[in-house]
Amino acid sequence: MSIKILHVYDHSLPLHSGYVFRSMAILREQRKRGWQTVHVTTPRHTAAEAPVETFGGFEYHRTFQKQGLVARLPVIRDFDQMRLTTRVIEQVAEQEKPDIIQASSPALNAIPAMRAAKRHGLPVVYEIRAFWEDAAVTAGDTIEGSLRYRLTRGLETYAARNVDAVTTICDGLRKDLIARGIPASKISLIPNAVDIESFVADTPRDDALLAGLGLDGKFVLGFIGSFYAYEGLDLVVGALPDIAARLDNVMLLLVGGGPMEEALKAQASRLGVSDRVIFTGRVPQAEVNRYYTLVDLLVYARHPTRLTDLVTPLKPLEAMAQKNAFLASDVGGHKELIRNGETGFMFRAGDERDLTEKIVQIATSRDTLPTILDAGRRFVEEERNWTASVSGYQAVYDRVLGRA
Repeated sequence: MSIKILHVYDHSLPLHSGYVFRSMAILREQRKRGWQTVHVTTPRHTAAEAPVETFGGFEYHRTFQKQGLVARLPVIRDFDQMRLTTRVIEQVAEQEKPDIIQASSPALNAIPAMRAAKRHGLPVVYEIRAFWEDAAVTAGDTIEGSLRYRLTRGLETYAARNVDAVTTICDGLRKDLIARGIPASKISLIPNAVDIESFVADTPRDDALLAGLGLDGKFVLGFIGSFYAYEGLDLVVGALPDIAARLDNVMLLLVGGGPMEEALKAQASRLGVSDRVIFTGRVPQAEVNRYYTLVDLLVYARHPTRLTDLVTPLKPLEAMAQKNAFLASDVGGHKELIRNGETGFMFRAGDERDLTEKIVQIATSRDTLPTILDAGRRFVEEERNWTASVSGYQAVYDRVLGRA
């Protein structure tokens, strides 16, 4: 039997983020299964230009918030956004007649979904990809334990208790919800994964790009993504003088941009390693794979925080799919994905000396890499592909629709 799901997203294409890439992968797989999908975004999708827009073959119904005093007052703004989002969901539900409403993080999406669903007599599935309160801490908007933090945590818990089913992207989030009193039977795991067909293993280096960036004959450390504080790029730059003292041909390639970019450039200058760090700026998505081929060792040095301990990222899975060697900090989100020394390498989170030692060890004893890269590729092929992951929604939907 066909199912129609109305998805509520914080943001979507044409914006690029891990959140968007997960959403797109899920939508593509759900449609392959013959399910119909409808899509609403909230006012936090800042790129909207029209009430209905199409990107990547998917139509999005947009929610707009007028600029003014209300839009500048944090708590009032949030409640106004929920009111406006509820109205759009109700309108789209009236037109499209979905069977289920599925809201993805944060709770500001789940609560409007619950309100609209009540009016239309529909079940709600809430997909928690991270906790809103922890994301606010990493963004520097609040501190753990503050009044805002506790209120936000309360909203997330309220949403999880009152929807019909909860899905999470990893076991860390699932365990945290159970600790809050959410029944384990209500929570299903739909883990992050990769589209195997989109990643070509053993791709030859792009020699023209390599020469153009002056990386011929270099051992290239790399990071490709957004430069947020929790990614730990400051730790990598901080370790670079010691690494360079032991690997005289080492270079660091940073592809992307974000809030930490200027601070990282200043740090590299202060440490006297600016000539060893290449900042490419943001590159078109179609060009990203060219840069991956240049990197000898990807470094995912995430700092230990509640967010990085609870949430699994996509990047290590993508590295495994491409058979790229990588070194990751041993935060909880990484440990859930990586078998140290078997599918990838890990170092003690926040430990600059251990980071340096592990990089030097990998660079000087690379004969074991083929076995590890093969094991990583098998892991994503067999366990972490989107077809297998998205199939988990069948049981969730059957349960909320009463088909179990």
